[in-house]
Amino acid sequence: MSGEFTRGVWIVAYREVLRMVRDPARMASSFVMPLMFLVIFGSGFGRLIGGMAPGVNFIKFLFPGIIGMTVFMTSMMSGVSVVWDREFGFLKELLVAPISRLGIVVGKVIGTVVLALFQASVMLLLAPFIGVSITLTLLAKLIPLLVIVSLSLSSFGILLAVRMRSQQGFQMIIQLLIFPMMFLSGVFFPLNNVPGWLSTISKFNPLTYGVDSVRHAFLDAVGAGAPHLLGVTLFGHVMTMVQDALVMAGVGVVLLTLSAAAFARQP
Repeated sequence: MSGEFTRGVWIVAYREVLRMVRDPARMASSFVMPLMFLVIFGSGFGRLIGGMAPGVNFIKFLFPGIIGMTVFMTSMMSGVSVVWDREFGFLKELLVAPISRLGIVVGKVIGTVVLALFQASVMLLLAPFIGVSITLTLLAKLIPLLVIVSLSLSSFGILLAVRMRSQQGFQMIIQLLIFPMMFLSGVFFPLNNVPGWLSTISKFNPLTYGVDSVRHAFLDAVGAGAPHLLGVTLFGHVMTMVQDALVMAGVGVVLLTLSAAAFARQP
């Protein structure tokens, strides 16, 4: 049974990756918005804002957020495959295949995680050109964090897609969620200096902890002061990278469980 489950997960994950590889236009489009924000915000506000903490200028603050945003956008769009499969009748064939509903969800999530890691890796290639240093120690911290973030948010995307009947409807819901979640996550500005109501809302945004964990991975090498000044504060405590990761992992487990439960109720 375990072997059948693993094989089914592998097949579903492979299909998710293959679908993206065969659609270069969709793959390229996923880089457009992060690159646009990096260029526009980085060039437009970099000199205006200047230093944000000792050893941290605006570009060094923004770049980790852009990496988190790239993973976020790829992961949230994971539900498109569910809606697409339903529209073209493939979902019925998948549901009667010898693989559990949980295996289908896990396979789609894993496939999305692989795609998100690939796209984040492409964005990391830009780091030397904008003055951001990438080390093996940083990568050792960053890769597990991006896996956790992508796993959590791709589960959310699938959960949203389970009841959707058209790609247009799903994309409309996603567009309504992407920008509020993105701007309330601290990608573009530190959340410790915003109005109280905005700070409170941001704490309920799972992406907040994902972006903060990725930023910790980059800024911890700069010095202890930078993460403390720019990090997310919860109940008066500045969250550490490990604590952010644990929050994201907990959210991921809940969302994956809910996605599997919702998928299990599919006729």
